[in-house]
Order: sequence, then structure tokens, then C-alpha cells
Amino acid sequence: RMAARRALKAVLVDLNGTLHIEDSAVPGAQEALKRQLRSASVTIRFVTNTTKECKRELLERLTKLGFDIAENEIFTSLTAARNLLEQKQVRPLLLVDDKALPDFTGVATDDPNAVVIGLAPEHFHYEMMNRAFRLILDGAPLIAIHKARYFKKKDGLALGPGPFVTGLEYATDTKATVVGKPEKTFFLEALRGTDCTPEDAVMIGDDCRDDVGGAQKAGMRGILVRTGKYRPADEDKINPAPYLTCENFPEAVEHILEHLL
Repeated sequence: RMAARRALKAVLVDLNGTLHIEDSAVPGAQEALKRQLRSASVTIRFVTNTTKECKRELLERLTKLGFDIAENEIFTSLTAARNLLEQKQVRPLLLVDDKALPDFTGVATDDPNAVVIGLAPEHFHYEMMNRAFRLILDGAPLIAIHKARYFKKKDGLALGPGPFVTGLEYATDTKATVVGKPEKTFFLEALRGTDCTPEDAVMIGDDCRDDVGGAQKAGMRGILVRTGKYRPADEDKINPAPYLTCENFPEAVEHILEHLL
């Protein structure tokens, strides 16, 4: 099935759950990236839906964990959301973590006429959700940075922003514009400026629907790793099934080097 595919030119890598879980690296991930993947002639992009911190803090966290990553290699759903706000020229009610706010520096937020939702547990209370609800009823667009159902924390799985976005959609009878994974535009934006088409790329991630399913719908191959939020039988949740399921990131890198280059 893959014989007619072109040689691989780009590797997209998810972060939380794939390279690290909060402040712990996935065993062997630093070496697999630095010694193996970096030695191949492929473009690497780190693509993440994280809205818990701005790109600078995210980079600091990864550097502390021993990952050799440059800021311009990271493409986040916050970047995608900011791009959309600038295109639409709207003033958002920003329901994002305070640590993510630096990525919205310079965006006007007074007298909001749009609602932007990321992962912001401290904002997910009745008064704030009701404020968002009323704005949307008055015609404000609802922009979801992503709609993940849940994500992996050290102490177990935790609710993502998806259930809260869906609640607002239900209450206002509207549909959110989603900017992060699994949206096709997110994956295409991540490849922008790399001179690679989706057919030249593979995505590695722990979220079967958002990472692998989204990438495959955009025309890429998707490798699912059994770390992070992975649950047994996740690979049966999407059609077509993942191109490949691996134990972890180092094993995915090994497969790429042996079979896709």
C-alpha cells in the first residue's frame, strides 16, 4: 500500500504524551531525537495543542528535560488561534491559562466580540462560562483552540477543553471554529515554509483521533505511540487505522529510519 509513496521529507512530532509527560521525558526520547532523527535528512516540526503555556515557557520546559529543539521548530495551536484572530480582526474573551497569555501580546481584548477557549481550568466556572454563553448568543464567534476530550497528567487523565466547548455549542446552538489538531488547516500550517507536502510527511503522537486521525485526513501517515493518553484499543477508533502503532517515540523513530527513508 505504501510502495507508491514518496520518500519521507518531514516528521511532525506531538509533545505532551509523546516526548514528555509534564516534567518527565519519555525514556530514551532525547537520544532518539538527537542522535537518530536529527541525523536523517528530514525537516522536524513539533506540533502541539497545548494551551497551558506560551511557546517560550514550553521551549524552556523541553530544554530543561534535555531536548534539543529550536523555537522556530515548534508550531502550537496558540499560534494558529492568534493567526485566526488577526485575520478576523476580533477582540477575544480569552479563556486560556495565564501562562499562555504572552502568545496573545498585542491582541486587543477590551469589550470582547469573540470567545476563545483553550485549557483553562481556573476559568471553567459558572460565571465565566455564562459570560461566554451570552457573548455567543449576541453573535460573537466561538473559537476553540482545540476540542481534546482529555489529556494525560502525572496523576492520571484529566478533562480537556472539548467538553466545555461542546457545552457552549449545545447551549447556543452554534458550532465552534476549531484551530488546533485534528483540523486539516493546522497540519498544513505546520508544514508551511518547509517545502514539504502532506504526502511527504509522517506524524507521531499519542492521541489517536487528534494526532493520527487528523494527520491521515490531511494526507500524511500517522504513527500512534502507546504512551501519554493512549488507551488499549485506541487504534480501532479511527478509520483508516493508524499507519503504524509503536510502543513509544524511540521505536517510532527506529521504524522511520529503517522503512521510510
